[in-house]
Amino acid sequence: GWCPLSPTGAQTTQLLVKPPWTPAVLWDWVTLTCQGSGTTGATTWYKDGQRWGQNRRDSFTVTKSGTYTCDRRGSGRSPPVTVLNDRLVLQVPALTLLEGDTVTLRCRA
Repeated sequence: GWCPLSPTGAQTTQLLVKPPWTPAVLWDWVTLTCQGSGTTGATTWYKDGQRWGQNRRDSFTVTKSGTYTCDRRGSGRSPPVTVLNDRLVLQVPALTLLEGDTVTLRCRA
């Protein structure tokens, strides 16, 4: 499934990651989807704080590591998602977690 990397309602625009684990890793064929109440197809993507390419689509598969955000005309910019290219990573589900929650950790190489 798709999971936002920040609490629902915290901002109007959300950046969803699939597979739903954080940190995301490049070798997982990560797909990012920009979701919000703004205009569909009017998405501006940013990589490492800089406007990135001419990609106006709402969804794409990441091919380079970095920190991504998206902006939907009418609903603003999303929180960032970082995609790593590390060989070894400890991941947690990309969900909002509260103290006392049971969580599954994944150590992956």
